[in-house]
Amino acid sequence: MNKELFSDGEWTLMNLLWEESPRTIGGIVEALRDETGWSKATVNVMLTRLAERGAVTVDTSGRQKKFYPAADREAALRDEAHRTLKKVKTGGIGLMLSAMVKESSLSDEQVEELYRILKEGR
Repeated sequence: MNKELFSDGEWTLMNLLWEESPRTIGGIVEALRDETGWSKATVNVMLTRLAERGAVTVDTSGRQKKFYPAADREAALRDEAHRTLKKVKTGGIGLMLSAMVKESSLSDEQVEELYRILKEGR
């Protein structure tokens, strides 16, 4: 897969495909109707772009195209985290983590997990 970042919309599509695959365009549109309101054409353009970058594979053997994630979820999340940390650079990590904890309504379990990860990273 190309190392380009996913846009917010592409993350939405990839997360859906990672949750359950294969999916058809119609199934994707239906699953995201309330969240995004995207049309079939919009979903098709985004899936085509993702397929061109190697993040999605397309099975055209049946009556309807079926879409599968080709990108590894863990690797994509690591790449995204690395790029984000690179953007905030030195001094910004504390502010970034503070904002994540305060603004994201993390559960106690998630805060404990974050604490454990930070301790292990020393």
